[in-house]
Amino acid sequence: MPEEKKLREENNASVPRQNKVKFEIFGEEMIEKKVKQSGNSGRVYLPPNWVGHDVKIIRID
Repeated sequence: MPEEKKLREENNASVPRQNKVKFEIFGEEMIEKKVKQSGNSGRVYLPPNWVGHDVKIIRID
């Protein structure tokens, strides 16, 4: 692991979590789902009619 990345991870571990922030978003639809494990990352399935549209993902917990 590069030294710079190690330092960033160590610094981030010592920083306390910030309070939640409020986002105001205008859109067409909203779906609330859990992120599922997919290899080394996460995955969320969305309806096929959303393909090609822009989406925003906000972690709420």
